[in-house]
Amino acid sequence: MARTDGTHLDDLRDGYRDGQTSDGQSSDGQPPAPPTRPAAAGGAAPLAPLEFLRYCWRQLTSMRTALFLLMLLAVAAVPGSTFPQENNNPSGVATWIADHPTAGPWVERLQGFHVYSSAWFSAIYLLLFISLVGCVLPRARVHLAALRARPPRTPTRLSRLPEHAEAEVAASPEQTLEAARAALRKRRFRLDVHAEAGGGSVAAERGHHRETGNLLFHLSLVGLLLAVAAGSLFSYSGQRLVTVGSGLVGTVGSWDSFSGGVWASADDVPPFSLTLDRMDVAFEAQQTTQIGEPRQFAADVSISDAPGEPVRKETIKVNHPAELDGTQISLSGNGYAPVITYRDGSGAVVKSGPVPFLPQTANYDSTGVVKLPDATDAAGEPVQVGLRGVFLPSATVDASGTPVSGFPDLANPLLIMVAFTGDLGLDDGVAQNVYELDDSRLTQVSDGEGRPFAIRLVPGQSLELPDGLGTVTFDSVERFASFDVRHTPGQREALVFALLAATGLILSLFVPRRRVWVRVRAVDGDPGASRLEVAGLARGNDAGLREEVEGVLAAVQAATAGAAAGSVPVRDDGEREHVDAGTGRTPEEGS
Repeated sequence: MARTDGTHLDDLRDGYRDGQTSDGQSSDGQPPAPPTRPAAAGGAAPLAPLEFLRYCWRQLTSMRTALFLLMLLAVAAVPGSTFPQENNNPSGVATWIADHPTAGPWVERLQGFHVYSSAWFSAIYLLLFISLVGCVLPRARVHLAALRARPPRTPTRLSRLPEHAEAEVAASPEQTLEAARAALRKRRFRLDVHAEAGGGSVAAERGHHRETGNLLFHLSLVGLLLAVAAGSLFSYSGQRLVTVGSGLVGTVGSWDSFSGGVWASADDVPPFSLTLDRMDVAFEAQQTTQIGEPRQFAADVSISDAPGEPVRKETIKVNHPAELDGTQISLSGNGYAPVITYRDGSGAVVKSGPVPFLPQTANYDSTGVVKLPDATDAAGEPVQVGLRGVFLPSATVDASGTPVSGFPDLANPLLIMVAFTGDLGLDDGVAQNVYELDDSRLTQVSDGEGRPFAIRLVPGQSLELPDGLGTVTFDSVERFASFDVRHTPGQREALVFALLAATGLILSLFVPRRRVWVRVRAVDGDPGASRLEVAGLARGNDAGLREEVEGVLAAVQAATAGAAAGSVPVRDDGEREHVDAGTGRTPEEGS
């Protein structure tokens, strides 16, 4: 079939379809596949090493592979939330292995207890990163070339395009062409004006930012991967409970718990020092419906950035951490620490100081333990003593007669404990939770009638233990605060890239990609009249294309003072789908 200008309807969709673009690139930005080699008599010819590598690269950097790897990464992260992880819950890992003696070693071999630093998770992560980069960068190069390219030339038969309208206007071709150019420019189209016999045409195109948004979205995903990787590799978090008057230093061995990224350790914590001067805690005591609700949690601290550096005063509140060289010191909890003095059977002070009791309810019913491995009884024999009890800041009795706390603030403090003797297990070399007492090798101290000996004290009271085990004194009550020292690089970057990805997604979804052509021809025998045609083509389904075409037509008619009485829109239908837009002929018409 003969073609007058070599332009086919599919060619006009060069950037709109999934095949190759007019510059020989595929729609995903990759160069065209090399020609296949002749097949051997027994089947397909084997690929040369370079061809095989090129084939593997094309498969890896395809968008299909990137989406598959993204889904695979989400699936690979599931074991990280199923099994306890070594870096932040080592005791949980030990407990899981002990509870599952058969499966535990296999999970350990498969790196199930350190999923996010495992070889297989890292391989998926790196492959996804390479796939995205290899997919997006060639597309960006093609897109930059498309931004500089001129709109495609006007087809010969505009009536064969999906949207078409025409009218006769009472203006010269030159005036009409100028009006069309101005109308399209006002609608923010890129233009290319062509002179033709008896008139001229304008080729217009807009919506390149749709692809810009698509690229921005995928490039932001790459940035988001980098930001998350930085956080996973270099982040750390340390927790420490500090009573009023005591402090915290950023050195190895000073943490109650510590977890770090693959390339982070406690040595990376800045050498700061912190002293808790005062805890400011307030609870609602007036409104009946909100009695006991927290109203204020604040820790007044003294911080020095490094040894020898000046000390500054700061107030750390919930969601208002202290900043220190890229590290945040946050307030994560608070509670009470009864000041307890224990004198053994010989009268020597074995322990004296605040003992943190951890809150268990909203009214701060708190539990705690005291471990005394170096005591002696009245006969001078060494003995290990353990105390386990409950602290009630505002003691009362519930309906069943059980002592409970009726309010979270200090109103009627009461300390209730029981005593044990035996082996505390501190000499076994196995780490223990300082807030729990293992009584498996202990014997509970009883009174003279065989009942458990109960210790009930208010501030200022003392009580002598039976069997010459010594005396327990409840001196006063202090407060404690739990601090979380955290360094998480990449957080701000991750937020920025997430916002950019959302922006790119919005652009790619809502910016229409359209091409509009306008042709103006002189009317035979009337130099003051012109025949105006407007046609449009969009990528995919575009409900606004018809309105665009008719809007351009109306704008040109309004700009030319002598517009024709009306216009007769001409639309495409299914019978004209495969028309050559260069010649305007159907396959049945032939050449």
